[in-house]
Amino acid sequence: MECSGLIKVLLVEDDLKLASLVAHFLAEHGFEVHCVHRGDEALEAFLGFKPALVVLDLMLPGLSGLQVCRAIRSQAATPIVILTAREDDLDHILGLESGADDYVIKPIKPPVLLARLRALQRRKGSDPSERDSLEFGRLSIDRASREARLGQQVIELSTMEFELLWLLASSAGQILSRDDILSHIRGIAFDGLNRSVDVYVSKLRNKLHDNPREPLCIKTVWGKGYLFNPFAWEL
Repeated sequence: MECSGLIKVLLVEDDLKLASLVAHFLAEHGFEVHCVHRGDEALEAFLGFKPALVVLDLMLPGLSGLQVCRAIRSQAATPIVILTAREDDLDHILGLESGADDYVIKPIKPPVLLARLRALQRRKGSDPSERDSLEFGRLSIDRASREARLGQQVIELSTMEFELLWLLASSAGQILSRDDILSHIRGIAFDGLNRSVDVYVSKLRNKLHDNPREPLCIKTVWGKGYLFNPFAWEL
């Protein structure tokens, strides 16, 4: 996904002035940026450009950013950063549930966006453990291929979902707080309000066929955090 050493980024933003500013800033820091200004042109551009990262505005003509996000996620696990002008949790949660990996609130500070993109790049190759694979009964997780299987079935995971699964599985039997999880997968501290961890856990439970009402695989330890049950996969 790189060309001549440059990291390819697809920027989907209908504000031409903002798009130009962000593209110029990223180009100065080692990225090759391709801009699209309509939602209904984004998927075709994604498939043709084959970027390593996507920066996606939510308010777009043609198709909404959420629709574009779901369309891209149906094709690939490429990291997606959404741009939102709203500071409440609604856009953030909807974006994460649609497959986004992170979000940046407008007005955008280019250095902040740059830091988020670089963090996503690092996560693709980083890991809390020296092990290359983990196995728990029917569940197997391979770090090199970034693939998880339940029996013979491949579990389709986004970059952030895989990072969370690997983090939890690497700490099997231990309680990880929301602060622990956020610090690892997003590099920020939990402020008591951020619900992104809960969204990711909910999506993981669904993909792992864990009962959301009485989860057995990824347990909620009230007031403390989450615990990966290493024995659940033997059943």
